Amino acid sequence: MESKSLAKSVILGLSILIGLCMLGFFTYRGLKTFSDKDRIVTVKGLAEMNIEATSAYIHISFSFSGDNLQSIIKQTEDKKSLLIAYLTKNGYERTGITVNNINITDRKENYETRWENGRKVQEKIDRYIITQSLTFKSGDIKSAEDKKSKLELDLISKDLTSDLSVYYNYPDLNSIKPRLIAESTKNARVAGEQFANDSQARLGKIKTASQGQISVAGNYSSDDEASEPAQKPKEPYMQKVRVVSTIVFFLE
Repeated sequence: MESKSLAKSVILGLSILIGLCMLGFFTYRGLKTFSDKDRIVTVKGLAEMNIEATSAYIHISFSFSGDNLQSIIKQTEDKKSLLIAYLTKNGYERTGITVNNINITDRKENYETRWENGRKVQEKIDRYIITQSLTFKSGDIKSAEDKKSKLELDLISKDLTSDLSVYYNYPDLNSIKPRLIAESTKNARVAGEQFANDSQARLGKIKTASQGQISVAGNYSSDDEASEPAQKPKEPYMQKVRVVSTIVFFLE
């Protein structure tokens, strides 16, 4: 009986000891986890990518103004026909030339007020303004600007003076966004690991992460509002896409 009682006492004592050890371990882990919440590092990861235009278009626009609507409509039609004839003669397919809708502005008030010698005067203006434009695809993307400049001079020499500009189409940002985000996250982790090594710590899991606005720079794009905009490429047919991700890591 005494041996059984002794065995029970030993088992009870061991159970209490094990319980106290486990209580101490989990208490330590809980306190450590709580304290580790304040040990964080915030880093930024940058990713940049140059993207090239997939196509280029030359846009020609011109306008006429006057008080006789039918007269300026005829002027517009005549010039449009001459421009199309010139383009087709110089190797552009008629089916590839898009004739955009004309825009008619009716300024019913035929006078506008301006200041002259310190007093207001009424000046006669044309009632109607008609704007017409043509668009066609440029074959070689990289030479589109040169082609536009040459075409502009040729039209002036043939009394077909017009406003010319080049527009480019680029790949959809959604198609490259995953690669940019992955690269910026990777670069942020590299920066975080360097900081952790300098602090004699180990980089832990991500606490929070935020993707900054994507900044697009180029001659034919408008930059998003970003604290660190991308540097504009020199080539007009190129754009630079930039994203900066801010990531908060735990330090262990």
